[in-house]
Formats: sequence, structure tokens, C-alpha cells
Amino acid sequence: MLTVDDVLEQVGEFGWFQKQAFLILCLFSAAFAPIYVGIVFLAFTPDHRCRSPGVAELSRRCGWSLAEELNYTVPGPGPEGQCLRYAVDWNQSALGCLDPLAVLAANGSPLPLGPCDQGWVYDTPGSSIVTEFDLVCDDSWKVDLFQSCVNLGFFLGSLGVGYIADRFGRKVCLFTSTLTSAVLGVLTAVAPDYTSLLLFRLLQGLVSKGNWTAGYTLITEFVGLGYRRTVAILFQMAFTVGLVLLSGLAYVLPHWRWLQLAVSLPVFLLVFCYWFVPESPRWLLSQKRNTQAIKIMGHIAQKNGKLPPANLKMLSLEEDVAEKLSPSFVDLFRTPNLRKYAFILMYLWFTSSVVYQGLIMHVGATGGNLYLDFLYSALVEFPASFIILVTIDRFGRRYPLAMSNLAAGLACFIMVFIPHDLSWLNIAVACVGRMGITIVFQMVCLVNAELFPTFIRNLGMMVCSSLCDLGGVLTPFLVFRLMEVWQGSPLILFAALGLVAGGMTLLLPETKGITLPETIEDAENLQRKAKPKENKIYLQVQTSELNAQAPERDASQGTS
Repeated sequence: MLTVDDVLEQVGEFGWFQKQAFLILCLFSAAFAPIYVGIVFLAFTPDHRCRSPGVAELSRRCGWSLAEELNYTVPGPGPEGQCLRYAVDWNQSALGCLDPLAVLAANGSPLPLGPCDQGWVYDTPGSSIVTEFDLVCDDSWKVDLFQSCVNLGFFLGSLGVGYIADRFGRKVCLFTSTLTSAVLGVLTAVAPDYTSLLLFRLLQGLVSKGNWTAGYTLITEFVGLGYRRTVAILFQMAFTVGLVLLSGLAYVLPHWRWLQLAVSLPVFLLVFCYWFVPESPRWLLSQKRNTQAIKIMGHIAQKNGKLPPANLKMLSLEEDVAEKLSPSFVDLFRTPNLRKYAFILMYLWFTSSVVYQGLIMHVGATGGNLYLDFLYSALVEFPASFIILVTIDRFGRRYPLAMSNLAAGLACFIMVFIPHDLSWLNIAVACVGRMGITIVFQMVCLVNAELFPTFIRNLGMMVCSSLCDLGGVLTPFLVFRLMEVWQGSPLILFAALGLVAGGMTLLLPETKGITLPETIEDAENLQRKAKPKENKIYLQVQTSELNAQAPERDASQGTS
């Protein structure tokens, strides 16, 4: 019996073909970043105040500076000055240039305040959906709804798009969802009103996560066992590259419609990569399309400059199956171990999303430079990826994943007790928490792909990660509503989620050095200690005597 991993060991686990496919698929990962966190720039809320007719003319006549205009005409700092205005006719001639309201409040009584029925003035050279559609004060919750809509789209799309990837193939899912997402991105940029903006954002969320997940699954199935974890981590690092590029692009294009177009139009070019990325041979084998899988494996060998094995036509799954394996939601929960994996991974995904997005929102509420704050928080994710690369081979998956959850939870807990005047310490500890939860985010993707068998791998990824999207739907409301009660209350929630996640991670099996499971039986047996891969190949080749060179190679390895 010859498996995909056996062939890749002979023709190259990470040769020219895999490197080309990896670089192409990394473009899809980077393109997903503006969709996931683009709200930071698309919906930023600048300093604002009520528009009062006559104030601008009076300010020009008196030669006021902006600070003097705000001091004389705005009720005060904070929500009162942003959402209320003096009920005064600023066009009346009795108003002087020095403390103009003194004449109206001669008896010392406070002046009446009224709502901002004439709109708002925003102190920004750019624009966002907030400034264009006046999503402030009583309508500020609509900004949270805007972000929740894309996460709701991720959640609803996870089930359908995941099924498509396992039923019709990773490649079909990847490119159809990419094209649809690009079209919806352009429609978002030209949306005439807030309602249509929400609709396009929701629809984009339905399809956009599918192309990222399909790309992730493809690259992990293209490479051999020795390179699987490296490309999985680097694929997610490409997402971080997208974050860094987004901050620079947003700085150059401060107007949200132009920024949305700038991140959407290049995605159309990715569709032309269709002819350079083949279908996953592992998925083809799970669908009993062996002829196509053999052809692709031969193509991989040719691209890598290697000769395909003489027995390539005997390529099959690890375990032969009597009929084509079709993905089903029931398969995720049919057996006890898979059921346990699914529920634990769902919780880990949910925690990752809430803590990751929640930390960004909580730290962002302290103010500062929008572009630099975003850039610094994105750069923290690079060392997180390198930490994974250094530790994952030495310590495996389970313990680094558990420790990272505990570190993120502990960092959030410590932030509760840091005084407000020690802002540098608060940011430093928040970066530690951000690094920890970033490690969790990257590793849970890898572990999720390694625990489920091939024919439901993409479905398992999408279903479990859908809890990440549910967390994204709830996070904006959790953070800002809890902060109204007490500023530290969201941090206590994040700490509890992270600490519990650290303990639950220890209930998962270690997947270091284990071949990707092809069947449900393989996945159920992951709790058992896996035999070394080279011994497995040696026994298969010895008993089947498929070629003469393999036993010689393995025998020489055994004596070295």
C-alpha cells in the first residue's frame, strides 16, 4: 500500500512545487487580513462635536483658534460635549467674541442643552463609515453591529463553505469564494447607505473565511510530514504581513471608500492563480478519484525534478475503503474521541477570538496613534510565530498551546491591577497577552487540521472555527458594555476564558510526528502512541516488496 506521505518522501516533501504553491496560497492569507480587522480603519471614530449653525461664522469673525472655539461653544469634554450642544442661536448679534455665553447666562443659571439635530463636526482629515453615516452617540452601537455582521457571516458560512470544500474539493472552494469575496468587497466600497453596507459585509463574511481555510488545508495536504507544521505557521504569518501592509495602506488612504477599493481590487488577480494550484491529492483519494490523484502526484514529482515511484499506480489512502467517503456533520460527533476533540477545539476557537479581538478593542480604547498602535500590535505576532517554530518540535503541540492560553489569561488578570498612570506597563503586559493568544490562534489551526481525518478535515476546521466567529459576533458588545460597568471587567472575563482553555488543552492528544489521519479509525487511535514514520514505511515496503531500492535504503538507515 502506497500513501501520499510515502510518495512525498521520495519526490520531495517541500520541493519546487510546494514552494510555488505555498507562496501563491500565502497571498490568499494576506488578503484575508483587511476583511478580518479592517474595521479598525474603516470605522474609526475621531473626536467630534455637535454641528451648531452660526458657530463657524462667529469663530471666523472673532479669529478664534480651535481650542478657543471648543472652550466657548461646546458644553464640555467627553460624551456631554460630543452628543449634546447648547440650545443657543449662534447667529444673534448680541454675542460677543469674549465669553459669548456670559450674556445669555447672566443670572448664573445653566444654559439648556439639546441633541445634535444638525449633525456633527469631525476632527479628522479622512473619513470612515462613522463620519459618513454619523454612527456616534445614540447610534454608536451600529459600529459594533458592522463588525458583528462580518463575524456572523463567518459563522454562517463556516458550515456551508466547509461542506463545499470537502464535497466538491478545496480548489473549487478556494477560487469561487475568492472571486465572490472580491466582488462583495467592491460593492461594500460603493454602498450608498448603512443598510446595504451591512448586507454586503454580511455576504462577504459568508464566503471570505472559506478561501482562507481552504488555502490552509491545501498547503498542509501538499507537503510532507516534516514540513507540515512549518508551512502551517508561515501561512498564518502571511496574515500578519497583511496586517502590517494594511496599516501602511490605511495611512496613505485615510478615506474609507478608497481604502476598501484598494484592498478589494487586487484580490481579483488571485483568481488567475487557478491554473497554478492543483486539487489536493489526499482529497481526491478520499473521493476514490485515484487516477487524478496519481496524475497530480506525478506532476509534483516532475516539478520537483524527481522520478515518481514505479508503483505510483498503487497510491491509496492509509486504509482502503469500500466506497467513496462523503463528509457529514454527524461524522464529527459519531465516535467518542472525535466528539471530545470537536468540543474542546470549539472552546479553544471561541476563547481565541474573544481574547484576541477583545484585547485589541480594550487597548484601543486608551487612545493613541491609530496607525502606530495597530502596527505595533501586528508586529508582536511575528515573534509569536518564531516562538512556535522553535518550540513545536521540541515540546510538541499540546504543552505550548496550553502554556500560551495560560499566559494570555494571566496577562489579562494582571492588567486588572495595573494603575492607569502606568500606561507603559499596561501596554507591555497587553503585548504579552496578545503574543500568547496569537500563539494559540496559530497553533489551534494546526492542531485542528491534524486531529480530523482527510474526508472531513476541512469540515472539521470550519465547524470548530465557527465558534471563533460566534466569539467575534459577541466580542464588540461584551467589551464595550462591560466597560460601562467597570473598565476592568472585560479583562476578568478574558482571564477566566484563557485559564480554562489552558486546562482543557491538556485533554487533547499530542500530534507531533503523527501522520495525518485518513479515516475515522485513524483519528480515534491518535490517543495511542504513534510508531515512528520510518518504521511504518519500512514494514510496508518489506511486506509488499513493491520495489528493490526502498528496502536497501531502509536497511542502510537501520545500520547507521
